Amino acid sequence: MRQVVLDTETTGLDPKTGHRIIEIGCVELVNRKLTGRHYHQYINPEREVDDGAIEVHGITNEFLVDKPVFAQVADEFMSFCEGAELVIHNAPFDVGFIDWELKLLRSPRWKNVAAHCSVLDTLTMAREKHPGQKNNLDALCKRYFVDNSQRDLHGALLDAEILADVYLLMTGGQTDLALAQGGESRSEEGAEGQERDSSPGAIYRLAADRSPLPIHQATAEELEAHREMLDLLAKSAGKHFW
Repeated sequence: MRQVVLDTETTGLDPKTGHRIIEIGCVELVNRKLTGRHYHQYINPEREVDDGAIEVHGITNEFLVDKPVFAQVADEFMSFCEGAELVIHNAPFDVGFIDWELKLLRSPRWKNVAAHCSVLDTLTMAREKHPGQKNNLDALCKRYFVDNSQRDLHGALLDAEILADVYLLMTGGQTDLALAQGGESRSEEGAEGQERDSSPGAIYRLAADRSPLPIHQATAEELEAHREMLDLLAKSAGKHFW
């Protein structure tokens, strides 16, 4: 299964009032593993960036002057995403901006996101798993022990990389609890003899050719002892619920 974890930065909050995309960041997952392939591009929005938006992501108008416009990067960006499931935090925001850019593009090839990709919204997923709690990306990083210490400002590629870690952990990636003496993280030998980092947030998967865990069945004597203990508890405490 191919997934693309995606994030954007924009000039403001609403494309229908003229705001545009200024940065796109994507990282690729195949069968829940990061492949190392990514897409990253700054974009000249052909308009001013709102001051409030600059405070969030730090991308200035001066920085964007010499960057390509969306029409120049649309084919490369959409080709990278085509056929994948997009993993996005608060997907309606990013998808809305991408769809608006494609609408302005008037390309006969690229209609809208839904025509080329499926979408998984990790914000919706997080709200279902953690109702009544904060579920923004920073809160999820804290909850799942993902290092976001470099995230002083929002950035599309960095946020996509962080979201990939959060998504894998939130959907069942194994983690090492790093319960070494003194609370320090430790390194262990992996399945192939390679040292692995066991810091919080690291993801491990068992080797497919690993030896099966042994299954120990209770003996007849142990089962009888268990039954006798339950009878004893029932007599001394009335009813027992098991």
